[in-house]
Amino acid sequence: MAQFALRRFLIMIPQLIVLSFIIFLVAQAMPGDALTGLLDPTWDLERIALERARLGLDLPWYQQYWNWAVGIVTEGDFGRSFNYQQPVTDIIGLRLGNTLRLAFFTLILMYLIGLPLGIISGRHHDTFIDKVITTYTYVGFGMPIMVFALLLLFIFGFGLEWFPTGGSVAPGMTPDMGLAYILSRLRYMILPSLSAALLSTVGIVQYLRGEIVDTEQREFILTVRAKGATENRVYNKHVLRNSLLPIASFLGLQIAFLIGGSIIIESVFSYPGIGGLFLTSVNNRDFSVMIALTLLFGAVTIIGSFFSDIVMMMVDPRIEIE
Repeated sequence: MAQFALRRFLIMIPQLIVLSFIIFLVAQAMPGDALTGLLDPTWDLERIALERARLGLDLPWYQQYWNWAVGIVTEGDFGRSFNYQQPVTDIIGLRLGNTLRLAFFTLILMYLIGLPLGIISGRHHDTFIDKVITTYTYVGFGMPIMVFALLLLFIFGFGLEWFPTGGSVAPGMTPDMGLAYILSRLRYMILPSLSAALLSTVGIVQYLRGEIVDTEQREFILTVRAKGATENRVYNKHVLRNSLLPIASFLGLQIAFLIGGSIIIESVFSYPGIGGLFLTSVNNRDFSVMIALTLLFGAVTIIGSFFSDIVMMMVDPRIEIE
């Protein structure tokens, strides 16, 4: 187990290096650069050349990459945002907490919805309730998340006015207000989290249903039934136990997906997280913020895959992942 974790961790290092290299090259190929948003109409060509030299933009691309990568590794320096006139790490730090809270709340809702539906659908497969749940998963697979989120926002936000239509906490609320502040944050997270969870959970439902149906047909289950075990005992102790193990491996990837996929949900609900910040940086050509967030999304996906493999090995040591 320890050797596998170490080997898997060491594999992540070149993956992150390659990821950063690709992101940097793509950013270099885009129109403009980090100086674009800082240009003053009164500057002459000499002043512009001096500013480019000051920022190191006149260096060859590989030297620029090296300086950028060394700054990240040694100082955590992703540069400075010309749009906000602040260090990129400070800007991301202010919004990252909101995105993480939203992602984990969505993850909780996903498993609270997905596990019961998957178990019911698998245990009662080919019945009316199974067909209803399966229809829901088919609709969920085909429904664009932006359309679904806008629909929920229109009905429950603007129509019924049950939930806020934007923001992360009620105006005037501060952390020192204790429980009232926590409940306010939860209220602002319910609608965006539910929008993401209802569509994202369909994969869990389908996968768990398939595992239960497949496990039920295995020889050891037939043997347990032949010994006279009750149906509840067969499902609770044998079928569910073996079917739920692979679901645990989804955890790391689901967290990575929710953080990386926060762009649409946060934009629709005007939620102040890193997803909305990414879109703003793209629209304003804020290269330092855009590159840092792209690298963050990619790194989270790689790390999420790493933790998924570790969790799978922990729940079932017999599995060896190459």
